[in-house]
Amino acid sequence: MAVDNQTAEYNRMTTEPVSRLVTSLAVPAIVSMMITSVYNLVDTAFVSTLGTSASGAVGVVFGFMAIIQAFGFMFGQGTGSIVSRALGQRDVARASAHASLGFIAAFASGLFIALLSFWQLDRLVMVLGSTQTIAPYAKTYISLILLAAPFMCSSFALNNILRYEGKAVLGTIGMGIGALLNMLGDFLFMSVLDLGIFGAGLSTALSELVSWGVLLGMFLRGKTATTLSLHALRQARPSFLADIMATGFPSLLRQALNSITTVLLNSCCAVYGDAAVAGMSIVSRVVFFAFSIALGIGQGFQPVAGFNYGAKQHRRVKEAFRFTCAASQVVIVIGAIILFVFATPIIARFRDDPEVLMVGVRALRLQAVALLALPLCVSCEMLYQSCGHRGGATFLSGLRNGLLFIPLLLLLSATRGLSGIQEAQPLSYVLSFPLTVPFVVRFFRKLPQDP
Repeated sequence: MAVDNQTAEYNRMTTEPVSRLVTSLAVPAIVSMMITSVYNLVDTAFVSTLGTSASGAVGVVFGFMAIIQAFGFMFGQGTGSIVSRALGQRDVARASAHASLGFIAAFASGLFIALLSFWQLDRLVMVLGSTQTIAPYAKTYISLILLAAPFMCSSFALNNILRYEGKAVLGTIGMGIGALLNMLGDFLFMSVLDLGIFGAGLSTALSELVSWGVLLGMFLRGKTATTLSLHALRQARPSFLADIMATGFPSLLRQALNSITTVLLNSCCAVYGDAAVAGMSIVSRVVFFAFSIALGIGQGFQPVAGFNYGAKQHRRVKEAFRFTCAASQVVIVIGAIILFVFATPIIARFRDDPEVLMVGVRALRLQAVALLALPLCVSCEMLYQSCGHRGGATFLSGLRNGLLFIPLLLLLSATRGLSGIQEAQPLSYVLSFPLTVPFVVRFFRKLPQDP
């Protein structure tokens, strides 16, 4: 029966029309990301009722959570890319060995991050961009996040492995349950029990633990093509870990840069007070929510690209890329129009403070326009990584938030002050587009013809 299921899955991934296949895999990913994004926005709204400093603390800790996510994505996407190509080659044993090793490595990295961070907690919250008034809130919130770090990190790994297998629905169930519990927990712990910022952190920690259990159960109950087991782990060779980390490094770099730039952004904003930190933090979450649908389409593309590349169905890789770029662009155009037109009421919904509005509205409109440049860039990053082209994937992952945004933020904040801070990220989006186009052309020129 298991063999029949694996054959049916192979046939689905290599013969179903790519537009339908990408869409079917993208919908669960979009739902999962939308639920998570809604949680982020709800959490921001709940915490904002505690004041501007507490709202700023969420933005500060959000940057740290990106570090945990970075390692989860490195092991998850690194493992997932290898798993999808191995399944495309019908090598289930190698896929299971990589999946088991990737899961253990992700859990261990989350535990290491937690221990190291508790050791330097007071210094950590200041390095992350806290002001003296934000720091007490940030310290309380981050302490609870650290307790959940091993589960959070390995949950991201499990979810990505499921996506690359073509089992995005199972990943959505696990992540979605956690996000919904998180929203309910915010209401219970903050509104009913009046636990303040501690309640927000407790809600996040408990929901991450539940989500981890649900995702792990998918593998242990045989609902996946790969298995997580000691037997599979024993089949792993030392080189497997190096392969996982090298393939997943672009994800680590991308997520780490997201964290570094968030911390740097908070630090630059802190000069202008808590309202600037809070305003830019709200913008970051709103923009991520708007972009999550397009990103979900890209996540539906990843297993299709990796699986068919492994199966040497190169024409399908090209078709899937074209569909992903076109669908993502349509979604982004609609989202950008909404964000630009309704920028003021959107920011006011989270913090109706004149200073926060002054910062947030202009930044949101600039980013809404710049979002139009992102679909091709993100799709190209996913293409390179899914197909195991590590060098190109690493460069593209570091381009937007590393090579462009960091220098632009430092330069513009020094020369244009708060206005420059608002302009740096949109400009990095726009400049990344012409630098990505040659990578798209090069990849498809070198892509072999189907046998």
